[in-house]
Amino acid sequence: MSSFKYDEEKPSSGKKKLKELLLKSDNRICADCSAPDPKWASANIGVFICLKCSGVHRSLGTHISKVLSVTLDEWTDDEIDAMVEVGGNSYANAIYEAFLPQGCSKPNPDSSHEERASFIRSKYELQEFLKPSLRIVSSKSSFQSCDSGKVSCSGSDSFKSSAGMIEFIGILKVKVIKGTNLAIRDMLSSDPYVVLTIGQQRAQTAVIKSNLNPIWNEELKLSVPREYGPLQLQVFDHDMLSADDIMGEAEVDLQPMITAAMAFGDPDLLADMPIGKWLKSHDNALLKDSTINIVDGKIKQEVSLKLQNVESGEIDLELEWIPLNQ
Repeated sequence: MSSFKYDEEKPSSGKKKLKELLLKSDNRICADCSAPDPKWASANIGVFICLKCSGVHRSLGTHISKVLSVTLDEWTDDEIDAMVEVGGNSYANAIYEAFLPQGCSKPNPDSSHEERASFIRSKYELQEFLKPSLRIVSSKSSFQSCDSGKVSCSGSDSFKSSAGMIEFIGILKVKVIKGTNLAIRDMLSSDPYVVLTIGQQRAQTAVIKSNLNPIWNEELKLSVPREYGPLQLQVFDHDMLSADDIMGEAEVDLQPMITAAMAFGDPDLLADMPIGKWLKSHDNALLKDSTINIVDGKIKQEVSLKLQNVESGEIDLELEWIPLNQ
């Protein structure tokens, strides 16, 4: 069985696959506490985690979580393939956090060891946030797919929640395409990045240095609960010495897209066509009407937003909706 060390000078296909996975936006924050720039991973669970959370994972035992350093440890091809097969933090969390109890908050980067340990044990060891009938189907210690090779949905076509639990109905892919004429927050420019939020879930793009017209073309993923609200978007200016400055915000109404998707059913069975529209109005941030389309069997929507509560700035997005019962 071949293996490699992540920082070897000589590249390998395994090394390249792991590096590409780590560079995905949802893997740039810890799967458990959202601390930035995680350097550790649970190879069998398929998540990237921070140093503090890695200590708790080790205490669970390797039969639950096999912890490896992304930069220091040697990885086998099987371990890398297992990570790639899961797909990263968003897909793993769509399973392990599918039914977070109401009022149950994930730890944050500054949480105590006790808070962190309690949450991680409940999540992975006790599997308290899984649907009771749901079990992880292991193939190289990773998930079997019900939509794209990532999520196990055995026993049901959809997740049905019990009282007081959160039910996720789909995954929202958001491609942050570009910003235009963003606000100046440094001397002559800004270092912008975008943060997307649904409920307690948060994902962010990379920082682009000194650019008021940044191009990200970066895909972020968020799970959508049955009781969903709008997608919250914020743009910040990254600052090394002080708190990051806000550069505007906007909301995306998800109801037109999700309602249209549910009405038309399986998009794989339909030809390319428009199936709905989110209309520009005085009380939303749309720059123009936004059409929901079926494109190559996928439900997509292009959205252009004027940032609110700021002197200038626009953001272009492309949304894709993946129901969990596909």
